[in-house]
Amino acid sequence: MSTHAAGGEEHFAGSTKLFISVWVWLLALTGIEVYLGYKHLPVVYMLVILMGASIIKAALIVAYFMHLRFERLPLVLTIVPALVICICLLLVFFPDSFRSSALRSPAPVQAPAETH
Repeated sequence: MSTHAAGGEEHFAGSTKLFISVWVWLLALTGIEVYLGYKHLPVVYMLVILMGASIIKAALIVAYFMHLRFERLPLVLTIVPALVICICLLLVFFPDSFRSSALRSPAPVQAPAETH
């Protein structure tokens, strides 16, 4: 007699088959990221693809391995405002990274080697 399921409420936490399929997707996305590391793509394309794959991987981990996919709506609704705040903070502070690049001292200029 377990008191874990008090009130007759059943809690579905997923099956082994589900977790293995999520793990395979994570492994495939990681493989794609490693493969792209060896390809010579423009930096913008590379960053967009890698950030997209990382966001998908993070969502899979949070949803299935942290069991938020199976939680009640109020718990998930506490995560959404935190995500929105983080994105807003990134957008606010991101322009400062470009401004600070102008504050760096230029690289020293090396004199050409003398030839005799």
